[in-house]
Amino acid sequence: MAALAAIGLAYPGLVYIGRSALPPLAFVAIALGLIGLRLALARTALWRAWRLALWTAAGLVAGLAFLDQHLAAKAYPVALSLGAMAVFAASLYRPPSVIERFARLTEPDLPVEGQAYCRVVTVVWTVWLFLNAVVAAGLALAGEDRLWAVWTGGVAYGVMALLFGGEVLVRRFVRRRHAGAS
Repeated sequence: MAALAAIGLAYPGLVYIGRSALPPLAFVAIALGLIGLRLALARTALWRAWRLALWTAAGLVAGLAFLDQHLAAKAYPVALSLGAMAVFAASLYRPPSVIERFARLTEPDLPVEGQAYCRVVTVVWTVWLFLNAVVAAGLALAGEDRLWAVWTGGVAYGVMALLFGGEVLVRRFVRRRHAGAS
C-alpha cells in the first residue's frame, strides 16, 4: 500500500518529466494500473465504499483517452479528487460521514457532539477535494504542464497536510472546551 501511495505521489512528476520521452497513453496505462491496484486493495468494509468512485475515475481517464490523450495523461489526480469528493459528499447524505467512520475506529461510542464535528470536517474535505479537482483540471486544460505538476504533485499534498494538521489542533481544542464545559 505504501508503494502504491508513493507511485501515486510521484505520478505528476513522472508525467511532467517523461512527457517528451513517452506517449501519453503510457501514462494513461499507468494511471489505470494505479486505479486497478487501489480497487484490488479496497477489501475492507470501510474502503469498499470507494469502489464506485474508483471505477468512475477509471472510466473518466479511459474515456478521456479517446478524446485527448495528452489531457487523459493528466486526468488521474483530477479523477481521484472528484471520486473522493463524491464519496465524502455522499456520506453527508447517507450517514455516518466518512470522517465519523474513521473516528469510530478509535472511538466506537462517539458522542453526538463528535458526530456533528465529524460532519463539519467531512464538509471541509468535500469542498477541498472539489477545489483541488477544479484547479488541477484548469491547469491541465490550460496546458500549464509545469504548474499542473507542481500543483498536483506538491502543493495539493501540502494543503492536505495543513488541513489534516489543522484539524488535529482544532479537535484537541474542541475536546478541551467540551471537557471543561462538562
